Amino acid sequence: MFLLQVKKIKERWQAEDGYREVLLVALPLILSTGSWSLQHFIDRVFLTWYSAESIAASLPAGWVNSTIVSLFVGTASYVSTFVAQYYGAKRMKKIGPSVWQGIYLSLLAAIVAIIIYPISGWFFNTIGHPPAVRELEISYFKILLFGAPLLVITNATTGFFSGRGKTFVVMWVNFVATAVNILLDYLLIFGKLGLPQMGIRGAGWATVTSVFISSVLFFGLMIQPEYNRKFYTLKGWRFNWEIFRRLLKYGVPTGLQFMLEVLAFAIFILMVGHIGTNALAASNITFNINTIAFLPMYGMSIAVSILVGQRLGENKPLSAEKVTWSAFHLSFSYFGLLAIGYFFFPGIFLFPFNLKVHPDQFESIRHLAVLLLKFVAIYSIFDASNMIFSAAVKGAGDTRFVACTSIILSWILMIIPSYIALYWFKGGLFWLWGFVTIYIVGLGFIFLWRFLKGPWRSMRVIE
Repeated sequence: MFLLQVKKIKERWQAEDGYREVLLVALPLILSTGSWSLQHFIDRVFLTWYSAESIAASLPAGWVNSTIVSLFVGTASYVSTFVAQYYGAKRMKKIGPSVWQGIYLSLLAAIVAIIIYPISGWFFNTIGHPPAVRELEISYFKILLFGAPLLVITNATTGFFSGRGKTFVVMWVNFVATAVNILLDYLLIFGKLGLPQMGIRGAGWATVTSVFISSVLFFGLMIQPEYNRKFYTLKGWRFNWEIFRRLLKYGVPTGLQFMLEVLAFAIFILMVGHIGTNALAASNITFNINTIAFLPMYGMSIAVSILVGQRLGENKPLSAEKVTWSAFHLSFSYFGLLAIGYFFFPGIFLFPFNLKVHPDQFESIRHLAVLLLKFVAIYSIFDASNMIFSAAVKGAGDTRFVACTSIILSWILMIIPSYIALYWFKGGLFWLWGFVTIYIVGLGFIFLWRFLKGPWRSMRVIE
């Protein structure tokens, strides 16, 4: 039986739409998003070393910022699906104009950031977190708002490369941006090399600088003469209402999904903050560790959307289905190994946070985080189904179903039960994390069903 399985794996590795073909596109994206994971992980480790208040403040402020920008970022990221389908259909001169419509969304993001900036202090003051944490949340959040339009530009221009399967470019640009972020994190948080000690504010400026560098690099590479001749990356700069309308039609559901999912988790984190600083810090650390699993596989999900889009652009739905299953096998194996680590060896993941913190200070936080990682171990396995199958149907254009499902379930299975448990029945931290687990398990089953039974095989986003 074992030898038969090994033989099947070898055959699937070499086959068309098999593991090797998936990894050629996905691996650079996995490394790219893995670099984001490393960046966030080190950022949170540094803040843990700096102060308990800093690590507690970083997650609520970060989630609220992500809630605001994710509508625009999620819509702009859907440019990659347009590029993939146009590329598969050999309609090269439509690619550049598609990217530009995503870039124009950055203007809307900038306007929203300007409107929200002056009222951010009032917002965080109404939440009721401890005063020391609240002041840091406000400062961090205001700095992150400067990066909102840059994030939109980065996601739109990334689509030009990833949508055509040129994912090594994406990888190297993200490596550079991550290196800058980590270096500036260390220098600005702790005040090294003569720079001021800024704490969480330094972490915010490091993030904004990193996003600025990645947006400049992606845009500069995209407008090279050879790309302009073939894909109209400069000649297609004009606003195109027809493409922009279709980008909004298919991309806004994805953006709304991102925004309202992030909002749901932001509300969840704000509720955790009412339990106490240790519960908030432990949840922050646990979510940060979870990015080790989530962000690399986000790269795999991007690859799935791209490959499905290209196959459907070529009018090969059976090929799109096979490539999705290949990606799921790889993702499930990865999540399964990490789940074992989270459940049985949590100390390995928590060790970096404890390096420069007094043991008595960190012990209660560490104890909570060990228990929370068991919840992560359970839901990680189902996250493979959630991420891969939702990415596949989004790559076809089935974005409304994905958005509605994610939004509705986040409230029915996570937010409303958490609120009732916390404020009506005085439930603790583990009740809240139990509802997060139920939510992700539910998503995994529903998106598998949609992939097996849904209309995505006949859908297209291009005209």
